[in-house]
Amino acid sequence: VQLQAFGGGLVQAGGSLRLSCVASGSIAVINTMGWYRQALEKERELVATITSTIGITQYADSVKGRFTISRVNANNTIYLEMNSLKPEDTAVYYCNYKHVWVPQESWGQGTELTVSS
Repeated sequence: VQLQAFGGGLVQAGGSLRLSCVASGSIAVINTMGWYRQALEKERELVATITSTIGITQYADSVKGRFTISRVNANNTIYLEMNSLKPEDTAVYYCNYKHVWVPQESWGQGTELTVSS
């Protein structure tokens, strides 16, 4: 599965931005897709995930109430709506795909978000 992410950029604190990720290839009907991020000199961390079936979501505590993940299965696309952005949200955001039943995982190329104070 190949993933292509879009939408990063430079935003002022308090602003909003939406990331998109399109999956292509042999996509399992049952899968989980999501966003992770890695700030400079920090480990990659989970931001949000969403399942393909009934759309169960999971969020990092640091983004709850500010970020919303969604998906359109027909287009194999997920979105991350980010509001009330903070400088600490600055990171490279990576799209992720995981097959639920077999150990198959893919990562996108990353899209950079910079939030200025």
